[in-house]
Amino acid sequence: MGDLDGTKQQELRFRMMENDEYLKAQQQEIKLGKEAGLDVSLYSNPEFNWLQMEQIRMGLKDNLDVSVYADPAYNYETMRQMRLSLYASIDLVPYLKRGFVDDDLEEIRFALAKGLPLDKWLQDTMCAPQIHEIRIGLCEDIDIAPYANIKYNWMQMREIRLGIEKKLDVSIYSNYLYNHAQMREIRLGLEAGLDVSGYCSLVYSATDMKEKRQKAVSGKRISKDREEKASPAASLRKKEFSISIEENGNKAYAYIPWIPGNIVKKEDIYQDLERREIVYGIKHEAIADMIDKRRQNEKILIAEGIPAIRGKDGWFEWFVRLDLPRIPAPLPDGGVDYVNIEAFEMVEEGEKIAVYHRAEAGISGKNIYGETIHAESGMEKKPIRGIGFRIEPDGVTYVSKMNGKFEYTAGRILITNMLVVREDVTAVTGKLEVDGSVYVVGSIYSGGYIKATGDIIIEHNVETAKLIAGGNVMIKKGSCSKNNRAFKREFRVHSDCASGQSDACHGRVYGVREFEREKRPK
Repeated sequence: MGDLDGTKQQELRFRMMENDEYLKAQQQEIKLGKEAGLDVSLYSNPEFNWLQMEQIRMGLKDNLDVSVYADPAYNYETMRQMRLSLYASIDLVPYLKRGFVDDDLEEIRFALAKGLPLDKWLQDTMCAPQIHEIRIGLCEDIDIAPYANIKYNWMQMREIRLGIEKKLDVSIYSNYLYNHAQMREIRLGLEAGLDVSGYCSLVYSATDMKEKRQKAVSGKRISKDREEKASPAASLRKKEFSISIEENGNKAYAYIPWIPGNIVKKEDIYQDLERREIVYGIKHEAIADMIDKRRQNEKILIAEGIPAIRGKDGWFEWFVRLDLPRIPAPLPDGGVDYVNIEAFEMVEEGEKIAVYHRAEAGISGKNIYGETIHAESGMEKKPIRGIGFRIEPDGVTYVSKMNGKFEYTAGRILITNMLVVREDVTAVTGKLEVDGSVYVVGSIYSGGYIKATGDIIIEHNVETAKLIAGGNVMIKKGSCSKNNRAFKREFRVHSDCASGQSDACHGRVYGVREFEREKRPK
């Protein structure tokens, strides 16, 4: 029960400390507002978290009407989108009232900024990726009616949009009962000029469709070759070649079969490219090499687009170590190495702990039809929570607020007070009672007493002493009684420790090795 009560007390203490830090972050935003001469009464409400306060403060700083979003019911990302919209005089309030939030509002804001007729197609239950597909279609000035419907998820919308961009008959696969993978296989078949009726059925899975499509492509080539060989006029055909489109319109390949008398010229290739509306990334040198060297029965890349590059996700750059060996390493003799454990990292007040690098925008590409391939932006990470640190006004730099022990556990930063004792602890030293952790560089000798709300770490040995910890106790070299006897492998933690032994309460004990000293002959 002692251990359990200690754990509960520790959790309660951390919650109180975290709440204290939470309040300090709010107070920091209010302080920054006052220093800038702003009306902080608009956000000095405990119902706002500090991130929400920051968005309101930034809006006030730029003389915006923050009343449109200064509501605790809106999370900080929704507030951010509302704030950004005010800079461009875009009214997002009607959309906010319709239930759109966060990324939804961002897509709407992008569309309205470009003057796109989004309202005609926007439905209340649409999510951000669906709105994105509609926005991209409107940007490219295509007919989005075939897919701008809530019955399609965003991946289905994308497949239909890609088909429209390539001028395919999307009605063949725009049945919402097809999943996006099935739609993709039908679309690729249409792009290859196949008769997709052989596999365009709901009874086939996307995997089945892919197999049938690939077989149809192979069969088409074989039947064409046989037809040419069987035809009496085969020897008279002079311009036999094919151009295939692959990788969603990013690459085009030319293939000239070997047929007696088959002579294909550069003009023939360029005319077919023009007929197919392939205008970007044409490899003129490859075409010239293929024709001049009469490279037949070879698949030659003659046009290639530029793929879109997804933006890099946000990431944290750390200036402290996160990979400390807190677990003892095994030794060759079967024991464990307690000596080289590094239990913590010390930081100083004002020391930079981490810097967050924001997500980057993607780089758009272009397919062989000259159409823009829109890239996805990287994903942002949420701010790190914890205690004992602050985030600088730039919103990305994490700085320690005290001299103490740094830990990063479960995605949280914990910086707590730690007393470093650079001498041996004895009865003469007196009792050490610390609200935090204690690190003893030396040893603890007879009569030593330490009580800490956090961890107790002893670099060397412990003799007859009393250690009380709210966290863990780590004794690196060993613990010996006054009778020159060390204790067995697992030193059990309890609330009432035996007299004359090393007492460790409410935590786990590391570093007590199993041995009994040999009695030397007199």
